[in-house]
Amino acid sequence: MSKRDYYEVLGVARDASDEDLKKAYRRCAMKYHPDRNPGDAAAEASFKECKEAYEVLSDASRRRAYDQHGHAAFEHGMGGGGGAGYADMGDIFGDIFGNIFGGGAARGPRRGADIGYVMELSLEEAVGGVEKTIEIPTLDECTTCVGTGSADGKLETCATCHGRGQVRFQRGIFSMQQACPHCAGRGKIVSNPCADCDGQGRVERTKTLQVKIPAGVDNGDRIRLAGEGEAGPAGSPPGDLYVDVRVREHEIFQRDGDDLHCEVPIRISQAALGDTVRVPTLGGEAELRIPAETQTGRLFRLRDLGVKSVRSRKPGDLYCRVVVETPVNLTNEQRELLEKFESTFVGENARRHSPKSSTFMDGVKGFWDRMTS
Repeated sequence: MSKRDYYEVLGVARDASDEDLKKAYRRCAMKYHPDRNPGDAAAEASFKECKEAYEVLSDASRRRAYDQHGHAAFEHGMGGGGGAGYADMGDIFGDIFGNIFGGGAARGPRRGADIGYVMELSLEEAVGGVEKTIEIPTLDECTTCVGTGSADGKLETCATCHGRGQVRFQRGIFSMQQACPHCAGRGKIVSNPCADCDGQGRVERTKTLQVKIPAGVDNGDRIRLAGEGEAGPAGSPPGDLYVDVRVREHEIFQRDGDDLHCEVPIRISQAALGDTVRVPTLGGEAELRIPAETQTGRLFRLRDLGVKSVRSRKPGDLYCRVVVETPVNLTNEQRELLEKFESTFVGENARRHSPKSSTFMDGVKGFWDRMTS
C-alpha cells in the first residue's frame, strides 16, 4: 500500500513552519493515541503514521530530501544530508551489502538503548510543575568493574583492529568498513572478565530517579533525560530516558491548549434576576457576574485564568459555561410559589417572557400543518 503524503497526514501546508508542525502533530497524537483509543487498531495505525510524518518533517535535512524526492528519498538510504545523503560511494555499498558480508557500516562502540517511561499526572501537577520519584528496570553500569567489564580493570588492545574499533576488507572492487566483530567496535578487549557482569560492564537493576516536570506540560509532551537510559556494553555511552506525559481527566476542568473550560450550575432565579457567583480556578476562586435573563449554555470568559504552558509567555483563559439547574426536593411552599409563577405565563405573557419556547411551538405547529395538508 502506498504511503500518504506526510503533509496530508499532519494536515499542514508544504510551507508550514516548525511551530505549525508541532501543533499539528500534537493534535494528531492526542486524537489517535492508543491510551485514548484502547483496542482500536485503526487509531494505532494513524498514530504511527503521524509520528513517522513528524519525525521526517521536523528534521530539516530529511524534510529537504522528502520535498525533493518524496517517499523514495528513504527507500534506499537517501535523505541524510546533501545529495543522496552519503559521505562517499563506500557508504552506499556498505549499506547495501553490509548484511551480506556480516555487518553494516557501524562506527565505534554501540551506545546503550533508549528507555521510554509513561508518567501520569494530575492537571494540577501538570500546570504547576512537580518533582517525581520513578523506578525503572534497566541495564545499569556494573559497580564492581565500574562498567569496564574487566575484573582487574585492565583492557588489552584488540589484535584484530589494532585498537581502531573498525576493520576494512575488500570484496572485488568494493572496499568495505565495519565495526570490528572481535571487540564490537570498542578497540579494547577484556582478558579477565568481571564475574558479576560476565564482562559485559552492565547488570540488570531497578534504577531510582528524580524527575523534574516543568510547569505547563500537557498530554503528549516528552521530556528527555540524557544519559539515563540503558548503560552501553563494556563502557559504551548510555542511552537516554524519554518521559512521556499523560494527564488524567479532571473532575472540574477540561484543558484545551492553554485554555480551561468548566461548567457552572446556577439556579433559575439567578439566571432570571442576575447574580454574582464564585467559580473555581486552579489558583483559588474568582467572581463571575451573571447578568439578568441569562440562558443556559452561555459562555463567559475570564482572562488569564487558564494555563501558562511551557511554550507560552502568558496564560490562557478560563471559559465558564453556565447551566441552569432545575430545583429538586421542593417544599410545599416552594411548589406553591412556582405554580403561582407558572400561572402568569398565559397568552401574550408566555410569548413575551419565553420567546424561544414560543418560537419552538410555532415551528411545531407549522410542521404539523404541512404534514396534514
